[in-house]
Amino acid sequence: MSINADPARNTQPRRKGPLELRRKQAAVEMSDQHLLDTKGPGQFVHTDPWRVLRIQSEFVEGFGALADIGKAVSVFGSARTKPGSPYYEMGVEVGRKLAEAGVAVITGGGPGSMEAANRGTVEGNGVSVGLGIELPFEQGLNQWVDLGINFRYFFARKTMFVKYAQGFIVLPGGLGTLDELFEAMVLVQTRKVTSFPIVLLGVGFWGPMIDWIRGTLVAEGMVSEKDLDLIQVVDDPAEAVDRVLHVPPAPSLNGEQRPE
Repeated sequence: MSINADPARNTQPRRKGPLELRRKQAAVEMSDQHLLDTKGPGQFVHTDPWRVLRIQSEFVEGFGALADIGKAVSVFGSARTKPGSPYYEMGVEVGRKLAEAGVAVITGGGPGSMEAANRGTVEGNGVSVGLGIELPFEQGLNQWVDLGINFRYFFARKTMFVKYAQGFIVLPGGLGTLDELFEAMVLVQTRKVTSFPIVLLGVGFWGPMIDWIRGTLVAEGMVSEKDLDLIQVVDDPAEAVDRVLHVPPAPSLNGEQRPE
């Protein structure tokens, strides 16, 4: 067969936005043709390019909603914390103290410790923010959220927690809380964020984790002893608020070059 007999080779190059398509890649329908054809399935809403637009919209909505909240602190903790429990009451006190200091409070917007911090913020007449996430087992934003945003994507939500907060207060929690805690430590350690204090509330709860980091990770050379300076551990909610607002955080990386 001659080269001219191959229809794929005869397809003229096409431009599709910033893309240039040749040969078989050029033999695709036009974007506006697909858009205007109402006979086809609605699968286009599940394609990666469409997801990019959804992701972009989440960042735009988040940036727009939080740009004017002023000084803020993100508070993390377990969704399983029961109302009336000591951890719940600690969350209420943290939210109240931050609000009384004129600082907005950002939580994940869910129940448990997140609800407690939002509740304390409202009781302290502060700005109560909840950043929810689409999960099969979550119950939506708690009733104490005044400014709420629901996200599809964890990474967009996490950006808002860090971008609009001057620091973290971390109450006892599970995997989600640990995820936020260690991500924050990595961002500070690698100087992706600066002047970002991280305060853990509950010496009895967090102490064994600190001991494990020091006794295993530091002992094995996986982290530096100075990396533990990135976090502060206290028992008193008032002290946690004072430290996150007034105590300068430890310098990131401490001038060391980390091995890859």
